[in-house]
Amino acid sequence: MKNLLLFSAIALVFFSCEIKPAKINYGKDGCHFCSMTIVDNQHAAQILNDKGKAFKYDAIECMLNDLKKRNTAEIGMILVNDYNNPGELVVAEEATYLISQGIPSPMGAFLTAGKEELQITSLKESKGGDIFTWTTIKEKFKVD
Repeated sequence: MKNLLLFSAIALVFFSCEIKPAKINYGKDGCHFCSMTIVDNQHAAQILNDKGKAFKYDAIECMLNDLKKRNTAEIGMILVNDYNNPGELVVAEEATYLISQGIPSPMGAFLTAGKEELQITSLKESKGGDIFTWTTIKEKFKVD
């Protein structure tokens, strides 16, 4: 009986720590960094800690600013909205970023992300701005 209880407890811990994105309830959820309601499904972001707890943001710039004070060893996943597929979250490290005065973002950094580099390049051609990778956008926002 003790072995069964021990196995059950271990299984519960193992399966309850799965790291997967949480649904963002646009118009209801608040930004973890600035407390504004998340309404823009093209610019939101999310950090999942190593235990699977989700921290939601109304803008990528809020997430980047919050990332400055986080212990990176405790981060399980970082996600950003794909501008061309509203509401779809993509892995931040794999996204391409654009800062363009032609595309406002919720907190005024004019920061947009996309899964497909070609689509972000096309946006740059039509709206202007500068393209960044995950590494270079973190450098711009002074995130370690």
